[in-house]
Amino acid sequence: MASRLTPRRKIRPHSAVSPLSALRGIKLFATDVDGVLTDAGMYYAESGDEWKKFNTRDGMGIKLLQRAGIITAIVTQEQTKLVARRAEKLAIPELHQGVMDKLTAIREMAARYGFSLKQVAYIGDDVNDLEALKAVGFSASPADGLPDIVAAVDYVCRKKGGEGAVREIVEMILDAQNSNSKFKIYNSKFQVPRSRKRS
Repeated sequence: MASRLTPRRKIRPHSAVSPLSALRGIKLFATDVDGVLTDAGMYYAESGDEWKKFNTRDGMGIKLLQRAGIITAIVTQEQTKLVARRAEKLAIPELHQGVMDKLTAIREMAARYGFSLKQVAYIGDDVNDLEALKAVGFSASPADGLPDIVAAVDYVCRKKGGEGAVREIVEMILDAQNSNSKFKIYNSKFQVPRSRKRS
């Protein structure tokens, strides 16, 4: 039976590691906010207050990663109290707002934990995510990521930003790492093809 989650069959030319092996090695999961945790919309009240819509299933996915011992992080160019409140509610230990150079932020964060970039998964959707996506061990984009992003990542989600894309990646990581544990709750709903180099 075909998988519900179908990875893009693209692996970086400098990597000899299969996608499944890459997922098994992930120790830090980082995500953008607008267009990934949200639908990229910015909603304003007449008072000028900004609203964002977050997906509760993405939030539960982040909590599941934390229970599995994976460090979770938000890395965003925006700087809002809403994102800080969301990160606090989910107990995300690494919140980085106002970040113009996401690769440097992720590299420094990984180094503090003693991780290599190969042990980092990152999901982003826009051009300011591109360099980070190219550098990490496993990269992903929501289904509605920009074309340049979709072309560059290891995996394109079937879900759009704000509609469960983060949860989709979480399921893949947990399935890959916890085949015999209590976190094995999705029963292999994805298949990862053999590694092959990009042309």
